[in-house]
Amino acid sequence: MSLLVVGLSHRSAPVSILERASLSADTQAKLLQDTLAAEPAAEATVLATCNRIELYADVDKFHAGVAELSTLLAQHSGVGLDELTPYLYVHYEDRAVHHLFSVACGLDSMVVGEGQILGQIKDTLALGQDLHTAGRLLNDLFQQALRVGKRAHSETGIDRAGQSLVTFGLEQLAQDTEVETWAKGKKALVIGAGSMSSLAAATLARSGVSEIVIANRTLARAERLAQILTEPGGTGVAAHAVEMVAVGDELTRADIVVSCTGATGLVLTGEAVEAAARTRTAPLFLLDLAMPRDIDAAAHRVPGVRLVDIESLAEASADAPMAADVDQVRGIVSDEVAAFGAAQRAAHITPTVVALRTMAADVVASEVARLEGRLPGLDDKQRAEITQTVRRVVDKLLHAPTVRVKQLASEPGGAGYADALRTLFDLDPETVASVSRADLNDADVKNRGRV
Repeated sequence: MSLLVVGLSHRSAPVSILERASLSADTQAKLLQDTLAAEPAAEATVLATCNRIELYADVDKFHAGVAELSTLLAQHSGVGLDELTPYLYVHYEDRAVHHLFSVACGLDSMVVGEGQILGQIKDTLALGQDLHTAGRLLNDLFQQALRVGKRAHSETGIDRAGQSLVTFGLEQLAQDTEVETWAKGKKALVIGAGSMSSLAAATLARSGVSEIVIANRTLARAERLAQILTEPGGTGVAAHAVEMVAVGDELTRADIVVSCTGATGLVLTGEAVEAAARTRTAPLFLLDLAMPRDIDAAAHRVPGVRLVDIESLAEASADAPMAADVDQVRGIVSDEVAAFGAAQRAAHITPTVVALRTMAADVVASEVARLEGRLPGLDDKQRAEITQTVRRVVDKLLHAPTVRVKQLASEPGGAGYADALRTLFDLDPETVASVSRADLNDADVKNRGRV
C-alpha cells in the first residue's frame, strides 16, 4: 500500500472554485466513508480548511487511486470533475509526506508561518480516528506532521515570517497604521463562535477595541465566548452575545466586523452593508474569513466600506517572508521526510521478522518434543538446558540477518527485502498478515490517546 494525496488549495485554484468546493463536517464524514467503500483505498482522511481541501489515502494502485479520489472529491464538493480537474494536484509516497509536513509548518499557507494549521491537522486526524478511516499509516503520518510543525515553530523564527490569517487580515484593514493604533477604542462585531471567530475575538481584544459583540446561530456558544473574553484571566474587554437576527442592528454600531461562519449562503448581503453604511459617518471595516464567503463581494463598492476577504488576502500575501527562517524550516522538513520514510520502511518488514522468529520458535519446540520422545530418561534440568541451547543456536543464526535486513529495509528501495525474506524462509503469508493486523490494532489504541 502507498500514500496518495489529491487536493486543491489557494495555490492551485481561484477562490471562486475553493468557495464552491468547500465541505461541511457532514460531507467530510460521508467523503471518508465513501472513500473506504470504494477501491483501492484502505484508509483515508480529509484536510479541509478555508483555503485547501486535501484527501489523503493509503492505496494499492496509483492511477486507479488518483482517478477514484478525484471523482470522489468532485462528487462531494459539488464541482463537476471536468471543471475541478485542472486545479487538482497529486502527491505520492515521499512527495505526499513532504507536502503534509510543509503544510504543518505553515510553508504552504496563505500567510507563511501561520500556526493555526496545526489545530486543523489535529482535527483532521481526530475525525479519521473517530470514523475509523485512519489506520496505521495515516495515524503515524499525521502524528508526525504535528511534531514536525511544532518543531519548526520552536526551533526557527518561522512565526516571524508571517502572522495568523486573522492578524494578517486586520493588518490589511489597517493598511499603513499599526493594528493596535487603528483598533484602539473601536467597537467590533464578530459573527460566528467557532475556532477562527474565537481567535478573531481574542486578537481584537488584545488589539485594544473597546467592545466586542458576538453573534452566532447558537446563542449559548456566543455567550460562552463572550464569557471567556470577560472573565478573570481573560482579555478584560467588554463583550456580550446576541442572536443572529440582531446582526443588522449591530452592523450600524460596529466599526470592525469579522465574520467566519459555516453558512452556505451569505451572512451579510451587499444591500445590508449599504444600508448600514448610510447610517454612519465613520468608515466600516469588514473582514471575511469564511469559505464560502459570508460577506457579499459587492460590499467592496459601497462608499465608506473597506472589505478584506480570502481572495484579497491571497493577493496581498505575496510579501516576502524571512528567507533564512523559511530555508531552515525546509531543511527540517527534508530531514523529517527522510526519517519518516526510513521508519515506515523498517516497520514494513517488522511483521515478517516477527513471523520468522515465531516460525523458528515453533521449530525449536517441535524438535525438543521429538528429542524427548527419543530420550525419555531426560530429567527436567537436562531438558531445560538442551532447550535453552537450541534456542541460543537459533537466535544467533537469526540475529545478524534480521538486524541487517531491518537496516537494508529502512534505506530507499528497501521495500523488497520483506518479500525476499518471506520467499527464502517460505513464511506463511497469513501469519505475516496476522502480525500486521495485531500491530495495527495496538497502534490504533495507542494513537487514539495521543491526539
